[in-house]
Amino acid sequence: MISYNDYRPGDEKSIVQLWNKCLVTDPINQIRFRNLVLLDANFDPEGLKLAFDQNQLVGCAYAVRRILPMHGTDLEQDNGWITFFFVHPSYRHSGIGRKLLEDAILFLKTKGRRNVFFSSYAPNYILPGIDESEYPNAYKLLQSLGFETLYSPVAMDRNLVGYEKPQDVNSLKSQRESEGYVFSTAEDKDLFEVIQFANEKFNPDWGRAIREGILQGLPLNRILVASHEKKIVGFCIYGGYEGVADRFGPFGVDPEQQGKGLGKVLLHECLTLMRSEGLHGAWFLWTGEKSSAGYLYRKTGFEITRKFHVMKKTF
Repeated sequence: MISYNDYRPGDEKSIVQLWNKCLVTDPINQIRFRNLVLLDANFDPEGLKLAFDQNQLVGCAYAVRRILPMHGTDLEQDNGWITFFFVHPSYRHSGIGRKLLEDAILFLKTKGRRNVFFSSYAPNYILPGIDESEYPNAYKLLQSLGFETLYSPVAMDRNLVGYEKPQDVNSLKSQRESEGYVFSTAEDKDLFEVIQFANEKFNPDWGRAIREGILQGLPLNRILVASHEKKIVGFCIYGGYEGVADRFGPFGVDPEQQGKGLGKVLLHECLTLMRSEGLHGAWFLWTGEKSSAGYLYRKTGFEITRKFHVMKKTF
């Protein structure tokens, strides 16, 4: 007989153990689970749905909605997220996953949410969405429950062994510097402006990533800024998410300044810094495969390593 409960203190170890048995491509440890779920300001035990066979945990699904705004006062009151779910391999195809997801969806609906996403939740999303190639049955289950694909971001990696900044990038940088552009690592005087730039030109999660990264020990020399006439026009960072040094991003250039190669210069300057630390690779989880950024990454030697579907269900 399968019983269903919400999270209770003491369930954490069982959740992590089952996670690693089920999501073998995306294992987690106790510290990351604590940081990304239990210490999330939006964590609500009622949203963490669990299935048990007697005392054995056999399934889990997690739903979350904003209790604390990402920026300003916006609680995105129409939106909720499901960021992960899994079922023990021996208990699959028995309706447990469907029941857990239905309970997670109902939790969000009773909290007034009209849109449920899998799983573009910031700040603590685990992955951009569902990886159809790795978890095809989970993808089909989401579809059967009325989730539709919004878009399909890709993750990319680049091997930095033997990396050397191309000469044309040095020439481009010199040309832009002659026009008054400045490329530098961040200093304290830049922090307010670069966080505001990230918030306003892109999205508040990027500004949060910079702020929280620094608070958690991100060195300022891992933040690169481009400026013109003392105004920031672009930035990129590495090592900002969860303290993982070879994780690149976020990265952006003012849309009004695009077409001048500023992103190309910033990207290569960043890769040069990463290599100078002895890092053997650079990777990130999310970009549009056919976006201008995706095109730049491919030209710079990044290769697609995974593809995800961001999905949405509307009541």
